[in-house]
Amino acid sequence: MTYIHNTIVKLQKTSPAQAEFYQAVEEILDSLQPILETNDKYKQHAIIERIVEPERQIMFRVPWVDDQGQVQVNKGYRIEFNSALGPYKGGLRFHPSVNASIIKFLGFEQIFKNALTGLPIGGGKGGANFDPKGKSDGEIMRFCQSFINELYRHIGPTCDVPAGDIGVGAREIGYMFGQYKRLTGRYDGVFTGKSLLWGGSLVRKEATGYGCVYFAQNMLEDNGLSLSGKTCLVSGAGNVAIYTIEKLYELGAKPITCSDSNGTIYHETGINLATLKTLKEVRKVRLEEYLTEHPDACYIPASDYPQDGHAVWRFPAQLAFPCATQNELTEQDAQALIANGIIGVSEGANMPSTQDAVEVFLAAKIYYGPGKAANAGGVATSQLEMAQNASMQTWSFYEVDEKLKVIMKNIYRNARDTAAEFGEPHNLVLGANIAGFRKVADAMIEQGVV
Repeated sequence: MTYIHNTIVKLQKTSPAQAEFYQAVEEILDSLQPILETNDKYKQHAIIERIVEPERQIMFRVPWVDDQGQVQVNKGYRIEFNSALGPYKGGLRFHPSVNASIIKFLGFEQIFKNALTGLPIGGGKGGANFDPKGKSDGEIMRFCQSFINELYRHIGPTCDVPAGDIGVGAREIGYMFGQYKRLTGRYDGVFTGKSLLWGGSLVRKEATGYGCVYFAQNMLEDNGLSLSGKTCLVSGAGNVAIYTIEKLYELGAKPITCSDSNGTIYHETGINLATLKTLKEVRKVRLEEYLTEHPDACYIPASDYPQDGHAVWRFPAQLAFPCATQNELTEQDAQALIANGIIGVSEGANMPSTQDAVEVFLAAKIYYGPGKAANAGGVATSQLEMAQNASMQTWSFYEVDEKLKVIMKNIYRNARDTAAEFGEPHNLVLGANIAGFRKVADAMIEQGVV
């Protein structure tokens, strides 16, 4: 533990004020203790010291002109963390909360998530503290073009392939790809999450949510249980949450909650998916308007709830799917979930549970799928998009979905088998972290000190 503690202390000195990054590093390094104790080669090759430092950190200003003719300036990031297994792969996040700590934690998690997919992709992440909400299409286009004016130098189909994340959908990807093409004169698969009209893949939009549910399905079926008939709590109301809800319905479960930053919808008879899609994908309005069409539902404003938890987790159910953002599920939330009958949690967001909440889940021995394993469906399907682009093919929805199912099953089995190998068969956090780390670390050793 001294070795790990010293690593965290060093990071705090060389990368100050990056709490989310420290949290992600500490969570992973703690669970690597069993493999570090039994195999000296990782210490001999300084793998830990190397893997916690990005290969490259790119930070830049993004000046753009708003509709009033005023110059605005945001900060852009691309953290190219590890390329031992392939080109850097990870999304771009446009949100006012974005800073170096957020992007580094996401990029660090991405290394192990991508390794778990079994696909040839490294880990990276990027974004900007730009908020697309309330902006016109023209403002978003000018911002995206300015962002790519700097980033285009650092990305390409065989070196770094960004995708979407919070605040970055097909519209933003389109504007960035167009500017990249204009600057480079190349039409290549440098982005994933593209429109189906020009190189995108079917299932990409649905993949993270679908994959999160497939992971839960594998966890349950491996233990003689089924998703069918289960009542489910889902947080978020964005892409991941919507398609988690869609797949839950397809597999016979009943999701009864969703949420946005303003509050939570609880609908005892089940969230109306068509209404949710209209509000969030078409009209792009606040979730509170759900009540207009469904007065039998209940809306709990975020401001009405204590700071130590969230309303979305306080209803009786069997399964929970955190699909909003990091650290959204607290220790108090976890305790409430257990008290209300939760038997399983599958994370659709990146690090949505605090470390204290994770400890509650592990102590209760519920079925717990950590984000780096359970939400890997998005990046896995991004790689499938890269494969289609490289071969100039287009696969059907069924083909991509079937490949996604196989990938998620393999991720679950890899995490399960690795956890059992190290004597904790119920601990998929340990299993996922060690399985991802071992693959990346062994590749780093074989490639030399680089």
